[in-house]
Amino acid sequence: MEYFLNELQTTVQDLARTIAEEKVLPVRAELDEKEQFPTEIMKEIAASGLFGIAIPEELGGIGGGAFELCLATEQFARVCGGVAVSYAANFLGSDILIDNGSAEQKARFLPDIASGAKLCAFAITEETAGSDAGAVKTTAVKTENGYLINGSKRFITNGGDADLYTLIVRTEPGKSARGLSAIIVEKGTPGFSFGRKEKKMGIRASSTRELLFDDCLVPFENLIGKEGMGFFYAMKLFEKSRPGIGAQAVGIAQGAFEAAMEHAKNRVQFGEPVFNFQAVQHMLANMAMDIEAARALIYASARTVDSGLQKSANMESSMSKVYASDVAMRVTTDAIQVMGGVGYMRDYPVEKMMRDAKITQLYEGTNQILRNIIAGELRKRY
Repeated sequence: MEYFLNELQTTVQDLARTIAEEKVLPVRAELDEKEQFPTEIMKEIAASGLFGIAIPEELGGIGGGAFELCLATEQFARVCGGVAVSYAANFLGSDILIDNGSAEQKARFLPDIASGAKLCAFAITEETAGSDAGAVKTTAVKTENGYLINGSKRFITNGGDADLYTLIVRTEPGKSARGLSAIIVEKGTPGFSFGRKEKKMGIRASSTRELLFDDCLVPFENLIGKEGMGFFYAMKLFEKSRPGIGAQAVGIAQGAFEAAMEHAKNRVQFGEPVFNFQAVQHMLANMAMDIEAARALIYASARTVDSGLQKSANMESSMSKVYASDVAMRVTTDAIQVMGGVGYMRDYPVEKMMRDAKITQLYEGTNQILRNIIAGELRKRY
């Protein structure tokens, strides 16, 4: 379909697709098998300028937004979901700073993020704070010299490989969500270390690690915005980032569909290509329709977020993530079915895509939690 992309958006899409096909495709199976962070690919992306996708031009970025991020993420995910999330997590780590940081903080951190010199991560999840994001226990206590951080974070994308970490921590005990704040911690700060690297079902090129804080002292100037606003900053961040997860899901689905389509045209059974069988045609037709519908919803929701015309785009962004991730799971499952036995084998990419698709139904809000959010917004609006 024609989405009327402007010159910047077309350039972003083409750049990401070229890197994905030329640099990611030859090594995606190896990265998955070895559970290896794609360091060299991150350098290629940095050289392209795509890390600056949502950072203002005056700070070294290209001045795009959620929509441009979706375009790039989709193209990376079409080849490898793990590489896509390793790239997109930089937006998670930097967005609260872009929206709420001081001029000094932005000048200090954003140029290095935009250039790819420093990778970024976002950390809110803990053992007891998953869907219940307001239950964060990691503390940041004010001392004479700064904030003393103690606790741990779990399942953090880019953990250990990122240089900068935007943490949501508790600065006010007993205040629930209103007691949380956002603080930047740099890798190498005394008292900050890394725990286990998780062994995952999918997106295995992406690093997912535990962050550990033991009397980690950070200066007062690392507080982003105001104390007590961390939870609200995080919720606004998710409103922007959920279409990006949807874009990751659509990219995975698109890659699986293309592999299934190619197989169906070339695999001969009973003297003719299996594409000629109506049962297979209907499966592929449903896959194509679902993907295009999901893509249209994602692009529309991302543009709604970027427009700033709505006080909240929480419902739209949640819808796009839920629908696209459910589509990705259906499409990758059906792609394996179309390909039969070979689709189940690691020599073919669709089994990896099915494994990669599952996480898109889980992170940035499980699809069950997001349906609750959608229902809550419906109650307000209707």
